[in-house]
Amino acid sequence: MQIAVLGLGYVGAVAAACLADSGNGVVVVDISQGKISQLNAGQSPVMEPGLAELIGRNVAQGRLSATDDLRGAVLGSEAVIICVGTPSSVSGDVRLTDLDRVADQIGGALRESDSWHLVMLTSTVPPGTTEKRVIPRIEEASGKRCGPDFGVAFSPEFLREGSAIDDYRQPAKTVVGASDARAFERAAAIFGPYAHGITATSISVAEMVKLTDNSWHALKVAFTNEIGRFCSSLDIDHHAVMKIFASDTRLNISATYMSPGFAFGGSCLPKDLRTLVYRARQLGVEIPVLESVLPSNRSHIDAALRRIQQLGVKRVALLGIAFKPGTDDLRESAMLELAERLIGKGYEIVIHDEYVNLDRLVGANREYVEKMHPHIASLLSDDLEVVLKDADLIIVAQANPAYADLCELVTDRPVLDLSGVARPAVPAANYRGLSW
Repeated sequence: MQIAVLGLGYVGAVAAACLADSGNGVVVVDISQGKISQLNAGQSPVMEPGLAELIGRNVAQGRLSATDDLRGAVLGSEAVIICVGTPSSVSGDVRLTDLDRVADQIGGALRESDSWHLVMLTSTVPPGTTEKRVIPRIEEASGKRCGPDFGVAFSPEFLREGSAIDDYRQPAKTVVGASDARAFERAAAIFGPYAHGITATSISVAEMVKLTDNSWHALKVAFTNEIGRFCSSLDIDHHAVMKIFASDTRLNISATYMSPGFAFGGSCLPKDLRTLVYRARQLGVEIPVLESVLPSNRSHIDAALRRIQQLGVKRVALLGIAFKPGTDDLRESAMLELAERLIGKGYEIVIHDEYVNLDRLVGANREYVEKMHPHIASLLSDDLEVVLKDADLIIVAQANPAYADLCELVTDRPVLDLSGVARPAVPAANYRGLSW
């Protein structure tokens, strides 16, 4: 394939070299004459292990070159890959001026073309940028329509400096969001020599994946360093702690807890987090990330309450009151907190939880309910039909599989799913998710 890569920075240089090495004809476009001269001389404009050799070999074999002629590069290609920089602005938001300029220039070139092109964006951008900003600009400048006249795809890059060539050739994942099937097929052909399976998704999801990945990586670094500072203050071997932590691939380093749902609760997470935060303050150790977790958790309950208020209902059926399914533990249950706040605002509440029977509660769990929530018994019913009968709104607060088919049972009233368990396979008009 003939490919034009726009931008001779870190990502563009690596992508161009790897694409040329897999047999494509690649021309890289940049405004820097110094970078253009370097690449055309077989030299790498960026420092990256193995890249200079890769560029030198493919320039020598005539598969890789650089130019400042964007129009000519686009007209001579079948696919255009945008790798321009999207740095932060003073406000903290991303600066998209270079992307805007390139989109306008691509559109101008496509106005002169009679062939169908793929325009694929890999630069990191906020969700919505490709469909609401890039495509309209290309359409306006070209006088053509996305789909029949050209295709657009977004594929985030996941390159790490120092191992970028290996990351490109052996990607952990390849994600493509495309405007249409033809655009996806051409994008898949570009990645074909290296990708071991491509995840097809929407353009907006593909855009969000990169921001999510990097935010998670940043959070992991901050979390680990905060644990390190706490351990250091007590002369505890931080590396030993984290080695044991990372060895748990069932809960810690896994997909567990990584699905959007309701707030956490129970007898362990809130208590242990409070203890760690309190002790850190006593020791004078700053752990702002960990200090923000409980307030963040409470804000999720606040978000649920706002969603309920927006629906304008009075009688509410709450499904699930224990902090998770399969248990009768009500200690620090976010569902119980939500129920209390709804009662305080004058809602009529009836609750169903197949595992909670106050007559069978014992020990600390019973003491907690009797002391903190003595009126809950009168709101509980073990008959799901009775609970659902007169409710204006059904709230699925707990990820109990027994509630998975609720939208099939209830079609005439809204179902607000806080856990994700009731999400229907076929979209239902009465279904609403908390954050999805």
